[in-house]
Amino acid sequence: MNDMQFPVYRGHLEYRCLGCGARHGIDALLYTCPACGGVLLLEDTGFEKLKEYSGAAWRQVFDSRAGTRNSALRGIFRFYELMAPVLEQEDIIYLGEGNTPIIEASPALQNNVGARFAFKNDGQNPSASFKDRGMACAFSYVKALARKQQWDSVLTICASTGDTSAAAALYAAYVGKPVTSVVLLPRGRVTPQQLSQPLGSGAMVLEMPGVFDDCMKVVEILASRYRVALLNSKNSWRILGQESYAYEAAQWYGWDLAETAFFVPVGNAGNITAIMSGLLKLYALGIIETLPRIFGVQSAHADPVYRYYAQEPTTRRYEPVAVTASAAQAAMIGNPVSFPRVQFLAERYLELAGADSFQVVRVSEQAIMDSMLEANRHGHIACTQGGECLAGLRVALAAGLMRPGERALLDATAHALKFADFQSMYFTDSFPPEYGIRAKQERVNAPRLVLSPEARETMSREEYINAAAGAVAAALELQERQ
Repeated sequence: MNDMQFPVYRGHLEYRCLGCGARHGIDALLYTCPACGGVLLLEDTGFEKLKEYSGAAWRQVFDSRAGTRNSALRGIFRFYELMAPVLEQEDIIYLGEGNTPIIEASPALQNNVGARFAFKNDGQNPSASFKDRGMACAFSYVKALARKQQWDSVLTICASTGDTSAAAALYAAYVGKPVTSVVLLPRGRVTPQQLSQPLGSGAMVLEMPGVFDDCMKVVEILASRYRVALLNSKNSWRILGQESYAYEAAQWYGWDLAETAFFVPVGNAGNITAIMSGLLKLYALGIIETLPRIFGVQSAHADPVYRYYAQEPTTRRYEPVAVTASAAQAAMIGNPVSFPRVQFLAERYLELAGADSFQVVRVSEQAIMDSMLEANRHGHIACTQGGECLAGLRVALAAGLMRPGERALLDATAHALKFADFQSMYFTDSFPPEYGIRAKQERVNAPRLVLSPEARETMSREEYINAAAGAVAAALELQERQ
């Protein structure tokens, strides 16, 4: 085992169906089980070999790689052996994804909330969201498969509420031939900032009336009938890449996650799946000695996973829900593709870490926006999903679900700038009624005009500048020096 050069270890990955248990090779594009249509997870059948090294040895390897100049190991593949240890160095794509900072909440904000917590700013990935983690892995696999199969063209496609399309288009543009990118969006439900990203990367952008779930069904049909690379979280390679969030968080905290709770927005359930999977791998290898607790967070406007876990364990029944408009757009999914993965991994997690180690809380749309603005008023760059997680922490605290002294890590999945329009709607109190969000005046901020446009036209430049300085001083209630 070496730490700075590209790893010599190669695993043997297989798709495992969570429905019928069938296993399938990775030499073809698969998103569901060919035998039963079930959801797939990728497993390294050689994983036990990694236990030949101690947890301390693995910690040393991953810590030493943090300083590498090898671009294939600088991002998410610093944890190569835990993720996709079948890829060759020539196929690995690195655009600066991963290694996003964990920022302790400001003292004033922690005091307001009544808990110690931090944001992991995944909006500082290249396309400004956590989706880049999964795309780096998925596109590295597509690149490797295209090379091995000598394909002269590969069409990549995804359904999106914004972030997935931005990431997919970016990585496809970087890889170039033989890869091309198509994204399918629900018309009118993607912010202008997010829409600009796939357009700017040169992807073909197709829109259709409806919601994300409708777009996802169309993409699934296409993937089942044609040779296209589906890039939603149904793609198991995306899940592997997103495991890196868990590895980075554990490393940042010195591989000690005792008395720690992760808050993760559920959405399509890919991220919470990946985080659980990654933590379970770390625990199995002794890299961490304690599993942190995990809180999934859902909006009341799209809450099927919350409803499932709110039922008695012996009588639980999963049912998709009809969604209504949500400011946390990535959460506006009524039938998460990765829910079977959540069920599978949560069962293992609860067995190993205890009955309260995995929970799901529900928050209001009002709380999502209020929490995002509160966080950003205290120096953060949280998106609406980050606001959702902060709202979830408040719900957990109010319900007595947090332990005394327990720290929380909140997943801010995207950059605040992607949701500038939602902030503007809040400040102008113009959210459509279906959101159920009203502005609170203490959070509203707007530019103030210090002089009229007419003043600029009727004054000389010197008079205008002096008048403007006086108006600014008056607005700020400044006192002249004595």
